[in-house]
Amino acid sequence: MRLLFFFLFISLLSCKTEQRTTEVERWEKHAANTTIIRDDFGVPHIYGKSDADAVFGLLYAQCEDDFNRVEQNYIWATGRLAELEGESALYSDLRARMFMSREEAIANYENSPEWLKELCNAFADGINYYLHTHPEVQPKLLERFEPWMPMYFSEGSIGGDIERISTEKIKAFYEGTGKLPVVPEEELTTFEEPGGSNGIAISGSLTQSGNPMLLINPHTSFYFRGEVHAVSEEGLNAYGAVTWGQFFIYQGFNERTGWMHTSTYTDVMDEFVETTVEKGGELFYRYGDELRPVQSSTVTLQYKEGDSLRSRSFPVYRTHHGPVTHLQDGKAVASAMMWDPVKALEQSYTRTKQQGYKGFREMMDIRTNSSNNTVYADAEGNIAYFHGNFIPVRDEQFDYEKPVDGSDPATDWQGLHTVDENILILNPANGWIQNCNSTPYTAALENSPKREDYPGYMSIDRENFRGVHAIRLLTDREGYTIDSLIKLAHDPKLPAFEVLIPGLVSAYDAAPGRDSDLAEAIDTLRVWNYQTSKNSVAMTLAHYYGTHYGAKGNRPQGVSDMELMEYFGTSSPVAERLRIFSEVIARLKKDFGTWKMPWGEVNRYQRLNGDIMQPFNDDAPSIPIGFASGRWGALAAYGARYHNNTKKIYGTRGNSFAAVVEFGPRVKAKSILAGGQSGDPDSPHFDDQAQRYADIQWKDVAYYKEDVLERAEETYHPGQR
Repeated sequence: MRLLFFFLFISLLSCKTEQRTTEVERWEKHAANTTIIRDDFGVPHIYGKSDADAVFGLLYAQCEDDFNRVEQNYIWATGRLAELEGESALYSDLRARMFMSREEAIANYENSPEWLKELCNAFADGINYYLHTHPEVQPKLLERFEPWMPMYFSEGSIGGDIERISTEKIKAFYEGTGKLPVVPEEELTTFEEPGGSNGIAISGSLTQSGNPMLLINPHTSFYFRGEVHAVSEEGLNAYGAVTWGQFFIYQGFNERTGWMHTSTYTDVMDEFVETTVEKGGELFYRYGDELRPVQSSTVTLQYKEGDSLRSRSFPVYRTHHGPVTHLQDGKAVASAMMWDPVKALEQSYTRTKQQGYKGFREMMDIRTNSSNNTVYADAEGNIAYFHGNFIPVRDEQFDYEKPVDGSDPATDWQGLHTVDENILILNPANGWIQNCNSTPYTAALENSPKREDYPGYMSIDRENFRGVHAIRLLTDREGYTIDSLIKLAHDPKLPAFEVLIPGLVSAYDAAPGRDSDLAEAIDTLRVWNYQTSKNSVAMTLAHYYGTHYGAKGNRPQGVSDMELMEYFGTSSPVAERLRIFSEVIARLKKDFGTWKMPWGEVNRYQRLNGDIMQPFNDDAPSIPIGFASGRWGALAAYGARYHNNTKKIYGTRGNSFAAVVEFGPRVKAKSILAGGQSGDPDSPHFDDQAQRYADIQWKDVAYYKEDVLERAEETYHPGQR
């Protein structure tokens, strides 16, 4: 008997070894078919025989640059963050598991078309081969990546739609009873830093070359995306920004088309109030004249506590509208959003291979690009704007900005609007299109869509200072070059302060007993041209005043940032304006010994290590930055979301990856990254673009193979570096 067990053990061990050998052989075959060329800025140009080879190399190269961020994105997306960060992250994990379990992710992968499965396999193979060839790299949690993981992370925006689901509301539900509220059946009847992005498309009629141009200007947290170039012999040749861990270029271009995404104001998510009852020991919810069973399951999550892992189980409930995420007025609320990961991945990848407007427009018919607008340009001479993509059809008698009655079938989504029914602009007569997360009804000046032609839920007709600034710069201008469009994208004027600062100056002038201590500071603002620069003391005063007023002023309810600044500039109490400004002067004196601080001395760029949250330090080296927050209307946005108790301001988000592309017989482009391509402080490409970023000295993009080879620093197959 012992001999039998011995042979069984040897047989199992042999099978595992054979399986491992086969896997390594598959990895090595991919590697042999893939070449990575690093240019003089460390940008990886990946050349694969097949698309799958290119994806394999793309993920391998991403891991070389910043495995930490690749792993972190999938820890978050798959709902395992609490295993690292402790109990505080449980509800982020629960939110992820509410929308998809591991079993559902595997089923989605297995039901994908073969070509997409091959890319998912190559995704996992590229990361696993990196770990295989870099045994010194110790993952925080994910020691092996699986081909179903991209199903959790199928779009490219930061967090996608799921981050709009409030973890605080989920927590409040589960920290309460964690049970669905039931009613007797007989009672039933029938001032953070703003995010955002800029996209600008210019017709060839307005450029010196006669070729259309595209500004790709996402505003993300710094280092959230790397710059890559992926090429295959199967038609892939895409360049741009990739979210760490994804196998498609999210914002970028190929030789014939370019695409830039901005976060949309389109209503793509709704909340349905469910009336739930218990009957015969089972849970049901009212839908019209019927009772439907509530689907329920249990999710068990692990979380770190000290040096050990603990677990906690949660009941999860679902109706046909979606998972129950919270309570409102004692009733369950189910959250509905786009959740079709297979189609979303198909759209995200096939977008990168389109060769003209016809194919791009057909790709948009997949309708899963839910969280974004798209600004587009191509080599055929077209410029276009798609406002949203996934837009459910709704009955306009209901206000979907608020939770609607889920028991009324009339509130249900009635399919999706077609792309032609969505807000769409193609080749407007004015020759340009802009979107800065602002209203689409000013995207092309007088050639913009008309609000009355569309359902109200398709867009909020709300402008912002970046949109105002862009329109002002683009109107009646022509003769664009790549360099002049880059200059336009960094225009220093800040429209918000044209509204805010005169009201402060007039308040001081009208004050009965003027504070002489404020006189010089007020005079500094009085003569200011409302332009940001490294040397401007007025910029420092204005930024601190606007920020402090936004945090401490008595604000009207339900107003936008733009409306708020207009209120503070024209309608707020005069005494309040002077009090806020006096507090700003006192703050600057306390922190720096004087209020006469040039903006570049206060507003800095610093990257000390590869951490996702940087440990800023006033005593460590940093670079002066003349850019300003997008809140004030800066197109080249530069802002902070955290400060580590420093006195100076260190940027954490805004312009991160940006590019300008010109489409012609040969595509031309320039680009810039905040910092550099690598997350390794020992790499020469950790911060080699930082000063260029500050000085607006963008680098030439090497797109064609001959240009890549001319600028090559290193050429290798994965595993041979």
